[in-house]
Amino acid sequence: MKNLLSVLKISVSDKIFIKDPETSKLGKRIIEDSILLINEIGFENFTFKKLGLKISSNESSIYRYFESKHKLLLYLSSWYWAWIEYQLVIETYSILDVNEKLERAITVVTRTVEEDSNFSHINETILYRIIVNESSKSFLTKEVDIENKEGYFEVYKRIICRVSDMILSVDKEYSFALSLASTVIEGALHQHYLREHFPLISNCKTEQAPTNFFIQIVKSTLK
Repeated sequence: MKNLLSVLKISVSDKIFIKDPETSKLGKRIIEDSILLINEIGFENFTFKKLGLKISSNESSIYRYFESKHKLLLYLSSWYWAWIEYQLVIETYSILDVNEKLERAITVVTRTVEEDSNFSHINETILYRIIVNESSKSFLTKEVDIENKEGYFEVYKRIICRVSDMILSVDKEYSFALSLASTVIEGALHQHYLREHFPLISNCKTEQAPTNFFIQIVKSTLK
């Protein structure tokens, strides 16, 4: 899988950025250090001015890539889900048994993320913490319907549809496949958040627990 990923480009909608950060050293620095800075101080306290100081560049140079920090967060979120989609496709494409394939898909979208050496400017484990803690801020906005029409969330929605199709492969009569798929994906982020911040109200105490929990839910639901 890693060899295949190394020759693939993670694609993000070009409507999110002004200039593709993957096309220059500065752009990659912006992505790399924005991940580190958001993780360090939180998205609310994050500004392009602070990022500019961190990368020793003018604030205006960052605006040549992104028109706002909201668009930068959308980019990071989209990049993450595109990366997850590659893993989902690669790890399930050769599995013929529909139950095994669905279980593998649930594992991919719920497991704790490990760093991928194929993308040296992006620390996926730190990016994952941002997704768990901050990604809802990318779509819990008044502009979400407009941005959805613009295609900002296509990869995220595509992953849910992929998992939904696998659910229907197991039980074609199940009426809530999309709802179950989205519950698994969003629920996993929530359980990882609770495990870190509110462990007293979650039974998912270990890194593997959210995956085990959602596999059990899906299996019980599709009986």
